[in-house]
Amino acid sequence: MHRRRFLTTATATLASVAHSAAATPLKVGIIGDTPRGGYGHGLDTMWLKIPGAQIVAVADPDEKGLAAALKKLSCTQGHADYHAMLAAAKPDIVSIGPRHVDQHHAMILASIAAGVRGVYIEKPFCRSLVEADEIVAAAEKSGTKIGIAHRNRFHPALPVVQKLVTEGAIGRVLEYRMRGKEDPRGGSLDLWVLGSHLFNLAAYFGGPPIACTAGVYQAGKPLTKADVIEGAEGIGPLGGNEVHARFEMTNGTPAFFDSIQNAGTKTAGFGLQIIGTEGVIDFRIDQEPLAHIRLGSPFSPKVAPAAWMPITTAGIGKPEPIVGLGRDVSSHAAGARDLIDAMASNRAPLCSATDGRTTIEMISAVFESHRLQGHRVTFPLETRVNPLTLL
Repeated sequence: MHRRRFLTTATATLASVAHSAAATPLKVGIIGDTPRGGYGHGLDTMWLKIPGAQIVAVADPDEKGLAAALKKLSCTQGHADYHAMLAAAKPDIVSIGPRHVDQHHAMILASIAAGVRGVYIEKPFCRSLVEADEIVAAAEKSGTKIGIAHRNRFHPALPVVQKLVTEGAIGRVLEYRMRGKEDPRGGSLDLWVLGSHLFNLAAYFGGPPIACTAGVYQAGKPLTKADVIEGAEGIGPLGGNEVHARFEMTNGTPAFFDSIQNAGTKTAGFGLQIIGTEGVIDFRIDQEPLAHIRLGSPFSPKVAPAAWMPITTAGIGKPEPIVGLGRDVSSHAAGARDLIDAMASNRAPLCSATDGRTTIEMISAVFESHRLQGHRVTFPLETRVNPLTLL
C-alpha cells in the first residue's frame, strides 16, 4: 500500500472509531482455549481500550481459564462452548485467540454462520489451502471482514519504507532476505509460526509470489515420509529442522527464507532485509522502531561501516512523532481499529483473509517443492492439502 493510501486509511479509521464510540458500541465476543493456545498474544485484552467496542461474552472450554478471563476482562457472560456464546451474545466482532491453528477454520466458519460482521484472528491463519479457500469463500459471500494478527502489517512506517524503496533510497532492489528465529523451533515449525510474519511482509513489498523452489531437511538429509510427525500447536503433519526456500515475487525481485534449528541468537535473526545496490533496509519483527536503514553498497567493505538509522513515520533518522506507537501496534490496537473501519467502509482490512491465504500458500509451496524433489512450483498451487500428507 502506498503511503498516501495508508495515511488516508488511518485518518478514516480514526473518524470511523470516533463515530462508533458516539453510536451504539460494537459487541465483541472473545474465543479462547486456555490449554490449547489460550488467548494468543493479547487477542482478548486488545479490545479493552478500543473506543466503540464492548466485550460482551467470552468462550473457553477450560473452567478455570474462563473464570480468569471473565475477571480480567470485567465481563459477566461466559460459555464453555463458543457456539453457545455466538448464539447467546450475537457479537458484531469475534476475536479468535487460540494459537493452536487446528481450531481456526471451524471457529471462523461458525462465526460467519452466526452473522458476525468482523473477525480478528491469531496467526497462523489456518492449516491448509483447503481451509483457507473455504474461509475466503464464506467471508466473501457473507461480507464478513477478517483481520489477521500479523500486527506489523498495521504499522504506519510500512508505507514510508515503501516510498523510500520506490524512490531509490537503497538503489536497485536485489532481493528480500528472511530468516526465522532459528531457536529450538528452527526449520519447519519456525517456518509456520514465525516465518508467516515474514512472508506477509515480503508479499506486501514484492507483491504475491508467482513461483517457489525449496528444500526441507532433517539432520542434514532431505526430509522423508518417515520424518513427518504431528506438529506442535495443531499445525498438522510437520517435519524438518532445516528449510531453504526461494520465491519469485510479482515485482520480479526474489525473496529467500532460511531457518536452521538452533542457528539463531537472542540478539539477531527473525527479520526481513530489503537488500539494494546502495543500501539495506532491515525489519526486526515486533520491535520498535520496526525498520532501520544502512546506506552504502552492502558488497563494499569499509574500515568504518555505515551506521544503522531508524526509519520512523517522519522519515530516516527522525524522532517518532506518534506517541506510544510501539505499544499501539504490539497490543493489536492498530489492527482492531483497522478492522472496525473496514467494517464501516466495506473495504478489505490491511491484513485480510486473502493476505492470510497468500501466506499459507507460501508455506505450502515450500513443502510442495520439496515433495517434488526441489522442482519449481507455480502459484496458485494445484495441491491444496498439506503436501507432507502426499510424501
